[in-house]
Amino acid sequence: MIYLIGGPPKCGKTTLAKKLSKELGVSWISSDTLQSVAQAYIEKKDYSERFPWSAIRKETGRSNDAAYEKYSAEEIVGFYRKQAKATYPAIEMVVVSELNDGNDYIIEGYQIEPEFAAFLVGKYKNVKAVFLIKSDEEKFVRDVKKTTTPNDWIIARTEDEKTYEKIAEMIMEYGKVIASEAQKYNLKVFNLDDEFEGKLGEVANYFKS
Repeated sequence: MIYLIGGPPKCGKTTLAKKLSKELGVSWISSDTLQSVAQAYIEKKDYSERFPWSAIRKETGRSNDAAYEKYSAEEIVGFYRKQAKATYPAIEMVVVSELNDGNDYIIEGYQIEPEFAAFLVGKYKNVKAVFLIKSDEEKFVRDVKKTTTPNDWIIARTEDEKTYEKIAEMIMEYGKVIASEAQKYNLKVFNLDDEFEGKLGEVANYFKS
């Protein structure tokens, strides 16, 4: 079985993958890694078009303040989604390779979107997908500021207090899009605003059922 975990950044995908990996004894990979592989094979002239958010991050010195000052939440969601599509072939290659070898495997990352997940579920059968979202902007900001994650990309690259709110707005907007599309394809969505550990347990149980 291939387990796919999608959803916006900072919604618990990696934490769930680690938990599920430990409970099932199954290896996992972040699709950020697969995105890096895909980027390595893109010609320079096509890079900004295929991976616009990565290009913007480089241009702004990876500063959240600079990037979120220049672009709206909707625009940034669009950048993420364009990068997701550019990573689809690398993700599918891993799915096919692991299924052919008879392995169970977990792939997590924002690059896994509902339409793509539905395609993989329909084509390969032994694939199961869930999506994690959050919808409470104020709670998100409070929780992010209390994070103990080393080198957290929000804490490490944000100085302006207002940028935290802009990042939260983007992630909530992204979540609405993902939830709507997941419903269209009859895929399971879990909101992790509250009782985070308990909800992760629910998702793990859903995967194991």
